[in-house]
Amino acid sequence: MGIFSKLIRYGTIVAAPAGVVAILGIARLQAERQMPPAGDPPLPPAAKPYVQSVSATGILEALSENVSIGVPQAGLVTEVKVKVNESVKIGDVLFRLDDRDLRAQEVSAKARLEVARANIAVSEAQLGKTKSQLARLSAVSDPRAVSVEDLENRRQDVAVVTAQLDSARAGVSAVEGELKSLTLLIDRLTVRAPRDGTVIQVNIRGGEYAATAPKEPAMIIGETDRLQVRADVDEQNATRIRPGQRGRASLKGDPSVNFPLDFVRVEPYVIPKASLTGAGTERVDTRVLQVIFSLDRPENPPVYVGQQVDVFIEAPEH
Repeated sequence: MGIFSKLIRYGTIVAAPAGVVAILGIARLQAERQMPPAGDPPLPPAAKPYVQSVSATGILEALSENVSIGVPQAGLVTEVKVKVNESVKIGDVLFRLDDRDLRAQEVSAKARLEVARANIAVSEAQLGKTKSQLARLSAVSDPRAVSVEDLENRRQDVAVVTAQLDSARAGVSAVEGELKSLTLLIDRLTVRAPRDGTVIQVNIRGGEYAATAPKEPAMIIGETDRLQVRADVDEQNATRIRPGQRGRASLKGDPSVNFPLDFVRVEPYVIPKASLTGAGTERVDTRVLQVIFSLDRPENPPVYVGQQVDVFIEAPEH
């Protein structure tokens, strides 16, 4: 009985590692069956056009950057005057916000302006009357016919009415200033194009409520006949960047489409890398130097504002 118990105990100890090894082998075999064999990438990476270069990730923008159109104040959108891909000139109306509350104030101010102007007419009439009375008393040559006190009272009446007339005129000026202010505020609710360009995106519709700090701008305008590339160069390679360096870009997903770039400027401020994918979990501990290039917009194949490109900048070694 003792020998049998020992056999069972030692057999269990030996079988346990063997079972673990068997389970691992089965799991590995199952994973190999489910995982497809490694193959070539669907598209080859973009070829370097220069012997020595700095690579960067870029994004296509409208020339002189995209203009995000905001709203002067939160309000209801009453009318949208433009559509996507429509060309606009500086000063063209883009959309309008509800201005009925300001229009109501304008009506009230116009009524008060009429009252203020009527007060001027009343004060002018009173001033003429008091001046006439003063002139008649002053014309009396007999000092016994008019007392000094009556003459002084008439002079005081003229001064009082003159002050009332000045006050009425100031009241008119104040209401006229209020009307000018309301006119500017009403005109401010008509949002106009700040420059020539093309409407790239429209994010508002008539009847929607426009906020002053939305998640996305009301509209985006930019010059799309010619584009620019904003390339993010890693700060480790920033010392290799010089004004005037040549560059080429190729579309992500289609490296066969590439085009030359014209140097515009280096923005001399190294910033944290901004996510191009929009993922909130992407790390931004990398800092980049932004280099701006311009290019003529190719017709075939078409490219669009917002597309990502691979950028190669001709640069010497360190």
